[in-house]
Amino acid sequence: MALLRHFLISLFTIIIIISFVACNSNLQEDPLITTYVDDSPSNDDADTLLFKNFINQNTNNILRFDATSRSLEIVNVNDYGAKGNGYTDDTQAFKKAWEVVCSSGEAIFVVPEDNNYLLKPIRFSGPCKSNITVQISGSLEASDDRSDYSEDQRHWLIFHNVQKLLVNGGGTINGKGSIWWKNSCKRNKKKPCKDAPTALTFDNCEDLIVENLKIENAQQIHVSFQDSINVKASDLNVSSPEDSPNTDGIHVTNTQNIKISSSIIGTGDDCISIVHGSKNVEATNITCGPGHGISIGSLGAGKSKEFVSEVTVNGAKISGTKNGVRIKTWPGGSGSATNIKFLNIEMDNVTNPIIIDQNYCDKKKKPCKKSDSAVQISNVLYQNIIGKSASDVAVKFDCSEKFPCKEIALENIDLQYDEGEDAKALCNSVELFYTGHVTPRCYS
Repeated sequence: MALLRHFLISLFTIIIIISFVACNSNLQEDPLITTYVDDSPSNDDADTLLFKNFINQNTNNILRFDATSRSLEIVNVNDYGAKGNGYTDDTQAFKKAWEVVCSSGEAIFVVPEDNNYLLKPIRFSGPCKSNITVQISGSLEASDDRSDYSEDQRHWLIFHNVQKLLVNGGGTINGKGSIWWKNSCKRNKKKPCKDAPTALTFDNCEDLIVENLKIENAQQIHVSFQDSINVKASDLNVSSPEDSPNTDGIHVTNTQNIKISSSIIGTGDDCISIVHGSKNVEATNITCGPGHGISIGSLGAGKSKEFVSEVTVNGAKISGTKNGVRIKTWPGGSGSATNIKFLNIEMDNVTNPIIIDQNYCDKKKKPCKKSDSAVQISNVLYQNIIGKSASDVAVKFDCSEKFPCKEIALENIDLQYDEGEDAKALCNSVELFYTGHVTPRCYS
């Protein structure tokens, strides 16, 4: 009886405490916060287990109550003068709306559906108060007047120095890149080679989520994550014509802890490109093609020292591309590309399914110059990769004589030449390890 009375008194005290917390707490203010769950075996008695279950249930109720009870400020760009008719410049309205959202925090920047907003280059700058959502449900269309980019020819839409940002909404970001493509030196050899804007850039952001968007016809790169940390990008549909020059789908540079998932990418260049300073990069459930495949690099251009590490591509369907999974480095550079995994990938009509090119140079007329230095490539695993090659060489490792590729492992590889013939493997200056069925393979 005493034990029961003691338990009821404790239970009543807990209810008072929880009620107080529900009214005054700011729990789960950070949407990226994680909850620790103790799954270790327990020797608790029945009363203690009842106590723990009660706490868990009511804590969850508090979290749900607090998350839904917060009032979020809705900032609609139409309320700040945006017309959304596709021909009126809405840039200033977007800037005004952003100023309000950035200074408010706990706010939603709304781009309504069924509207087309014409925008010149615009910078959404922080620092801002945390927990901002940008909900793009309508269509953003870039100005195709190249003179509008005179101050910054590298960016159209850029989010700079914003923390705890969510960008979603199911809308479309259209770079209207055709005017830039036809003036590219890769399309017209008589034209000088110049940079073109990246359609959507996230620069110096932390705790960033980008999801459920369509990005199309970028002037050059479609989406770039640079100098950022803790990024999740998912359910992105990225597209431009196969002959659109330098239109990488998702570009990752100097960014750590980034996960790219469940995305469809087809462009005129790399579906995903991962370059210097990037670490802990994961890409899963990627559909790639047309384009140049999934690439690490290029690294080491201009004799630079560059590093990439801890990259995993797990689950991809690559079709109709120039390359499958590629690592490319310039001769004369230094640094390293290491701890890389390409897992569970299906190839269809891919010209170079597996390729390491340590002698890469982007000059078609002259061969690459040999050099005494190179970016060291090591500890690379290719596992469970199957499909058809559009060329007779399905595996190519062209490594440096002085800095050969080290610890390159292939496990369960089955790549066939699309013409019904046996595919080949060409290997230079590489340390190879085979496990399971591997075809084709190098014989030295």
